[in-house]
Amino acid sequence: MGHTYHCLYIHCIFAVKYREALINPVWKVDLCSVVSHFIQEIGCYSYIVNGVEDHIHCFFRLKPSVLLSDVMRDAKAKSSQWVNQNNLVGGTFRWQAGYAAFSYSQSQFDSVVRYIERQEEHHKTTTLIEEQIQFLQLFEVDYKK
Repeated sequence: MGHTYHCLYIHCIFAVKYREALINPVWKVDLCSVVSHFIQEIGCYSYIVNGVEDHIHCFFRLKPSVLLSDVMRDAKAKSSQWVNQNNLVGGTFRWQAGYAAFSYSQSQFDSVVRYIERQEEHHKTTTLIEEQIQFLQLFEVDYKK
């Protein structure tokens, strides 16, 4: 086989430093576009980026020659730089150091997109911490309580 074929669906979640509610609905769509554009720029395919005031979800197809850690590091750096250059918060905007990343199959594609589309609705009843614990348990990831 002379070609490389791949389909690596990745769902990442990353939070504002100290989980502060700093993402304003007025500019959230633009922030999500910055993240999505960067993901596209490095050769991955971004399907959806959305979030609420304290965190962002992104769902994309990872290019095998790109490290997930590099995608997250650079997407977070570029997006926080954009927030700070545009003076959108009353201080310095930063993301938490870590992130969560989960892989999905083609059969789960539509449900992941719908889940990310409905973040505002979802977080009326579920906090970021509760959501993170649910994902970690679902994917059987060891974590510190």
